[in-house]
Amino acid sequence: MEFSTKYFYIAILILVVSSCTTDENADKDEQKPTIDINYDEGFPQACSQVVRGETYSFKAMVSDNAELASYSLDIHHNFDHHTHDDQDGECSLDPKKTPTNPWIFIENYSIEGGLTNYEIGISLTIPHNIDTGDYHCSFSVIDETGWQSRTSVDIKIIE
Repeated sequence: MEFSTKYFYIAILILVVSSCTTDENADKDEQKPTIDINYDEGFPQACSQVVRGETYSFKAMVSDNAELASYSLDIHHNFDHHTHDDQDGECSLDPKKTPTNPWIFIENYSIEGGLTNYEIGISLTIPHNIDTGDYHCSFSVIDETGWQSRTSVDIKIIE
C-alpha cells in the first residue's frame, strides 16, 4: 500500500508541474511609442516664436506597434537655460533671468479606441500677461503597456 501511495503522489506532482505553462510564447511589447513633430503640420518646430495673445495649434504625430494610451503637453519657462535629454535643435537664448509671471501649462489626455496612430492637436491661446522669453514645449506619449517617449523643443514667446 505504501508503494502505490508513493507513486500516486509522484504522479500528481508530475501532473501539476507539467500543467503549469509560461508565457514565453506570448507577444511582449518591448517597443516604445514614437513622437514626430518634423512634418509639415507639426508644431512647434525647434526655435519657433509664438506671440502672446495669439492662438496656435500644437500638433504631433504619435504611433505605437501595439496600442496608444495617453499623451501630454508641457510648456514651461527656460529662463535658467536648462536642457532636456530629448531636446531637438539648438536655438539662441535670451540672457538668464528670474521669472516674475512665467507660463506653465501641463495637461494629460487619453487616447481611446485601441489606436496605433494618432495626431495630437491642441489649440492654445498664449496668455497676454505672462513673461516673454525662452520656453520649452514637450510632448510625451504612453502606450498601453506603460512605455513612454517624449520630445522637447525650444520656443520663444514674444510680445
